[in-house]
Amino acid sequence: MDRPVHRVVNLIEDSDLRILNMSVAAARALLLDPRPDALLDVHGSFALAARAGETVLMARSLDRPMRYFLAKETAGPMLVIGERIDDLKRVLDEHGYGHQFHPSYTRMVPAHHVTALRLIGCPDPIPDHRRFFAPPRATMPTDLDAIGDAYVAALHQEVTEWLTRQPESEPIGVLFSGGIDSGAVLVSVYRALVDSGQSPSRLKAFTLAVDGGGADVEQARTFLSRLDLEMLLEVIDVPADRLDPLEAVEVIEDYKPLDVECATVGLALLRGIRERYPAWRLLLDGDGGDENLKDYPIEENHELTIRSVVSNTMLYQEGWGVGAIKHSQTYSGGFSRACVRTFAPARRLGFTGLSPFVRPSLIRVAEAIPFDALSAGSTDALYRVKGDVVRRGMRSRFDLDFPVFEKRRFQHGAVDDDVFRGRFAAPPERYRTHFHSLYGEATSR
Repeated sequence: MDRPVHRVVNLIEDSDLRILNMSVAAARALLLDPRPDALLDVHGSFALAARAGETVLMARSLDRPMRYFLAKETAGPMLVIGERIDDLKRVLDEHGYGHQFHPSYTRMVPAHHVTALRLIGCPDPIPDHRRFFAPPRATMPTDLDAIGDAYVAALHQEVTEWLTRQPESEPIGVLFSGGIDSGAVLVSVYRALVDSGQSPSRLKAFTLAVDGGGADVEQARTFLSRLDLEMLLEVIDVPADRLDPLEAVEVIEDYKPLDVECATVGLALLRGIRERYPAWRLLLDGDGGDENLKDYPIEENHELTIRSVVSNTMLYQEGWGVGAIKHSQTYSGGFSRACVRTFAPARRLGFTGLSPFVRPSLIRVAEAIPFDALSAGSTDALYRVKGDVVRRGMRSRFDLDFPVFEKRRFQHGAVDDDVFRGRFAAPPERYRTHFHSLYGEATSR
C-alpha cells in the first residue's frame, strides 16, 4: 500500500522572506490557489512551500534560490527544502541519511513555476511544473518612447513600493558601476526619496575598484557628474588578493565561470562595504536588466542566435525551459540559476534589498517589446535597444538626460585586465572540481 510522505523539513524561515504586500501565510495560501497566475498577487521576494495531502507544492521568485532533496526512509520519503546545498546535506547527515547525498541529486525549483511532488510509494517522483507567470511576447508597437516610458514607470513603481516598506532611519546603498541598469536603479531610488520627502543623504552609490584600477570608477564619476549627483559616490577599493574564485564557488555553490567571476568581485565589494559600515543592511542592484533587454553578446555563446534570443519567451531569465535536457538537474537555467551569484554573497555578509529588474512587472513590459522588429536581424541594432529604451524612459519620467555607456560586465569594470587574468587564470573545470570536492574528496586550493 502506498504511504504518503511522512516528513517535510523546510529550512527556509518565514522571517527570511521579503514579501511586501501580504503575510507569508496569505502568500502560502496563494500557492494552493487553483488559479494559474495566483502567485502574481505576491509582491516581493519569496520561496514558498505548502502541503496539500500527499502533494508538496514549491515556488519561488526569480531573485532567490530554492532547492530540495528527497531522502528514502523506512517509514516513507523525507523531503528537505532549503536555499543551500550544504544545508540539505547537513540535515541528511543529522538524520543518518548522509550516505544518500550527492550534490547532483539536489534539485532547484525553477522560477516562475509551481513545482508539485506527489510523494507516495516510490520516493523518486517526477516533479510537475506549472507556470504561474506567462507574459505575452511582442505586443507593444515599435515606439521606443512609449516602451521606455512603460519600462521606467514599472521600475519606479517597484522601487517606490519597496522603499515605503523600509525604515526611514536606515541607509540605502546601490551597487553602482555607472552602467545603464545600476544607473537607472540609482536614479529611481533618488527620485523616490525626494518625492516622499525623505533626505537623499541616506543614499550611497558603492563602486568597486580593485587595487585602485578598473574602468567603473571613472564611468561612475562621469555618470553622477552629468546628473549633479557626485555626492552619492563612495568608492570601495580592495586589494587584488581579496578576489578568491574558489571561495566564490563555495558561497554560490556553482561552478559556471561567468557566475563565479561575478560572485568573486561581488564578494569583494560586499566585504568592503561591511568592513566600512558594520551595520549596513539595505542594498539594491541592477541584476536582471541585461536579461530583460537582451543585452548579452550573442557571439560569446555558441548555443544562441539572434533568432533564438528574440523568439523565445524569457530565454535569458529561465534558460531553455524546465523540459530541456540538461547534464544535471541540480540547477535550473538562465538567471533562474544565476540569481545565486548575487543572493548568496549578500546573504553571507548580512545584506538584503531589491533587484527591481527581476520583478514580473518589469519582465512583463520587457517581454512585450517587439525585439524582432526593432532589431531586424541585426545584433548591433538589438544591443542598442537597451540604451534607447532606458534613456527615453528617463527623459519621459524624470526629464533627465540619462548617460549611456558601452556595456561592460561587472567583473571586467572593477578590475584591470592584467589583474583579471591573474586572478581568474584557472581553467573552468577547476571550478567544477572544487565544487564537487566540497562534498567529497578534498582538493588543494
